[in-house]
Amino acid sequence: MSNWAPGGAPVSNVEITAATVLRGDIIQVGGRACLVSDLFQLPQGSKQLLFESGELLTINGRTRRVAVRMMGRGDAVRDVSPPRRR
Repeated sequence: MSNWAPGGAPVSNVEITAATVLRGDIIQVGGRACLVSDLFQLPQGSKQLLFESGELLTINGRTRRVAVRMMGRGDAVRDVSPPRRR
């Protein structure tokens, strides 16, 4: 299902796992919307998510959550784009 954010950007609810979570995803934790600002790879496929609020959440390879994701922001780009060469 796709909706529109107040700024006019299309958003979609997506199921995320440790393998598919992206910076910028908004995950509801404890009734609060938390924006993922950084990701850290941990052993055995786990990831630690750093939220904009400074809080951390660790998810393992089998964790499944629903997140809100802005569409058209380069979803194929995971963390950092490689440098461009000329």
